[in-house]
Amino acid sequence: MAAPVGGGTNPINVINETPMGVRQWMVVVLMVLLNALDGFDVLSSAFAAPGITADWGIPRSELGIVLSAELVGMGFGSVLLGGAADKFGRKNTMLACLVLMAAGMWLAGHANGVGDMFVYRFITGIGIGGMLAATNAVTAECTNSKWRKAAIAVYVAGYPLGAIIGGVAASEWLLEAYGWRGVFDFGAIVTAALIPVVFLVVPETAPYHASKGNLAGVNKTLAAFGKPAIESLPPVADAASKPKVTDILSNRQLRPVTLLLAFGYAFHTITFYYILKFAVQIVADYPPGYAPSDAATVLTWANVGGFAGSALFGFVMARLGIRWPTALMLLIGSAAVVSFGTGRETLDGWQWATILTGFFTNAAISGYYAAFARGFPAYARATGTGFVLGIGRLGAAGSPLIAGALFAWLGNDELLVVSAIMAMGSVISLLLFLMLPEREGDDLIFKTDKEN
Repeated sequence: MAAPVGGGTNPINVINETPMGVRQWMVVVLMVLLNALDGFDVLSSAFAAPGITADWGIPRSELGIVLSAELVGMGFGSVLLGGAADKFGRKNTMLACLVLMAAGMWLAGHANGVGDMFVYRFITGIGIGGMLAATNAVTAECTNSKWRKAAIAVYVAGYPLGAIIGGVAASEWLLEAYGWRGVFDFGAIVTAALIPVVFLVVPETAPYHASKGNLAGVNKTLAAFGKPAIESLPPVADAASKPKVTDILSNRQLRPVTLLLAFGYAFHTITFYYILKFAVQIVADYPPGYAPSDAATVLTWANVGGFAGSALFGFVMARLGIRWPTALMLLIGSAAVVSFGTGRETLDGWQWATILTGFFTNAAISGYYAAFARGFPAYARATGTGFVLGIGRLGAAGSPLIAGALFAWLGNDELLVVSAIMAMGSVISLLLFLMLPEREGDDLIFKTDKEN
């Protein structure tokens, strides 16, 4: 897969080397909000889980099917719509994803059985998967080199932020006033409201236009960000105009990065989503038992910890890099999940346990997202990120299924054993992450002006 080469002004350098403008920060804030929306939409089924279980009388094994549905959809969406973001643009893809998410959430609020709910949550997941690939690329491509790692970490922190807001809304208002169906209806309304905001605020990114050889598009985006126009672009190779997953996997420089990121992320999500998807049900069932609205608070606190971990970890990466700090978070996160499995006697105890697991496991997610942005060149960033997220969602989708099967096999009382098994995903992820090569993806495609 040939790289664009040649003279001309490099638009990536213009973004990298100039100060951040107001419009750039507006885009970053909106990407954080979109990731927050994704966080709420994904975890809405977890907030609704006790109500669904009570209404439909289903065991944990069937609940696992419901909880995995959007994660399966996210896998398909990440691959299919992640590639669309490189072919048709980040902005167009985000708008299409918002439409899918709004429709899926609304339909889920009116489902009448496990089969219906699986389909509707699958549709929602397709939109979320594509959105994650596109928004991660936009965050990376609209920030300069000074602020990129921190911006990505804050962007990742948006995911638990959405769950925090959703958790407070669910436990303090929606579940009491409208039941579990109100959680999905609320998500649908908020999702639809963000469609015009994205349309008006977000320009297509300069690196995307550059990857298509569109000088006018590049200069339009640079103007929107208050940057000087450029006179020409490095020539773009044919392969860059229509990036495919097969291109990424066949390239000897990108293949090892792609596979290590994909399977490392997949194993970590097995551990990560065990807490996010089953914590509410575990606490609701654990003696002496808690009301659904009380049990839902542990997921809110898990995401408070996740928000703090993601946000703070960005500044750690800015000073210490990505590699070893992320490995440490994976190790401590796995230990925190095992500790969660020892059980707690009070609701406060459960809340603190989930705060700790959320802090460390989400910090590791920030490390992975920073590695996604660093590992792929601009012309294939959304395709590569989408593929990695798609494979990663196999772990995410498998997590509630594996946990549900373990509980069915070992019994609900074997919380520590199940938790210890589920924690092993992050340990395997740690080993794979340490095997990643250290280099910038854009260096493979766009050399700096001095190097040219």
